[in-house]
Amino acid sequence: MAGHWSSTGVPFSFSNPMLFYVYILKSKSRGIFYTGHTSNLEKRIKGHNDSLNIYTKNRGPWELIHYEVYASRSEAMKREKFLKTGKGREELKQIIQRIK
Repeated sequence: MAGHWSSTGVPFSFSNPMLFYVYILKSKSRGIFYTGHTSNLEKRIKGHNDSLNIYTKNRGPWELIHYEVYASRSEAMKREKFLKTGKGREELKQIIQRIK
């Protein structure tokens, strides 16, 4: 994932310890989705693809299809929790439809 750039033209890092990410992965083999949060997106996605997560183990390979950036872990956790509720799942479907 190296080489990503912010809108200001500054190199963007997915492992900034001051930022937190809510992310959506899609299984290339099964077409299912996974939503989570982390402070190190590159390491977390690698962990999913290396089968280090019980839910995603043996269901990959996984690709990042969407992420959101938050200034605090609590904000990211609230967003992840929301996306796993009824209304949040509806919003998640809309996000996924925009990506397709």
